[in-house]
Amino acid sequence: MMTIPRDQWYVAAYSSEIGHELFSRTICGEPILFWRTRDEVVTAMPDRCVHRRFPLSQPPSRLVEDQVVCGYHGFTYDAGGRCVAVPGQARIPRTARLLPYAVVEQDSFVWVFIGDHAKADPSRIPRAPWLTSPDYTTVAGMEPLRARYSLLVDNLLDLSHETYLHGGHIGTPEVAATPITTEVDEDAGIVRVSRHIDDAECPPFYANSTGLQGRIARWQDIEYMPPCLYTLHSRIAPVGSVPAPDGADPDAFHVEVVYAITPETAHSTHDFWCVARDFALGDEGVSAFLAESNRTVVRQDVEALDVLEQVIAAEPAGYQELSINIDTGGLAARRMLQRLCGAS
Repeated sequence: MMTIPRDQWYVAAYSSEIGHELFSRTICGEPILFWRTRDEVVTAMPDRCVHRRFPLSQPPSRLVEDQVVCGYHGFTYDAGGRCVAVPGQARIPRTARLLPYAVVEQDSFVWVFIGDHAKADPSRIPRAPWLTSPDYTTVAGMEPLRARYSLLVDNLLDLSHETYLHGGHIGTPEVAATPITTEVDEDAGIVRVSRHIDDAECPPFYANSTGLQGRIARWQDIEYMPPCLYTLHSRIAPVGSVPAPDGADPDAFHVEVVYAITPETAHSTHDFWCVARDFALGDEGVSAFLAESNRTVVRQDVEALDVLEQVIAAEPAGYQELSINIDTGGLAARRMLQRLCGAS
């Protein structure tokens, strides 16, 4: 049975969430304490005092300069996790230390490594450069999911559900009716799923943001880099428009939809979502519309997956689900995740 891959990088937060104050989030079952030092460096360590396990994020624990003081008995730790003060004695026990997590800030995310610290290679962190590019404007959010992370992976790799679950927002009949192509790059660790629709309705999500009306060409090119990062490269253009041989695509609107899929526990997930666009860069009205619209779509997914988690928990042992052509990307992702779990 699939569990949570370890020795992996996961998105713990947006950079904007962490300041010079105590911040806690559970990642892969591990409560982690974060704060930003006076030098603007994010630090991460177990959210648990070594003395009596009191959560260091829990008041009256507090941050003093760049040291966190436990609100239960006063054990004090520096930004590297070293205990620097123990109440009632000058000698600090050798084991009074919190082992820090490897942390990297990249592309507006705070990434944390879960597993063997010696294996924390920052070059393995997948990129999402659109999120901080001056050529794009991004809106973002995060929704808690009371379901296992693999259900969200399945959901995002099979966008045919847009037609049914998100009709009136981003789904149209052509999405479910159009076949997909799936490519699995085992060496790079990427699953790619593509659906190119030459003639489709323009859903409100794109009509109200791009100004296009009537029929459109709509391309969906997915890249999933297990376990955490998913990108949907979305191209919206007038019917008949295709990119030039040199890659130029002036008639199209491009949207990069990025999800960071971070397990909180075995049965709950942090659903980070971002929508980056290369048009109407300074239009706050478009930003507000896309933020609210995508939040609505994400909430629809969350409600469905929360229900599905309950159904799976109650089903009899040995139940066999049915898979069809639209599931090829999701099944490939499952196999990759299972291998990652086995290698952990």
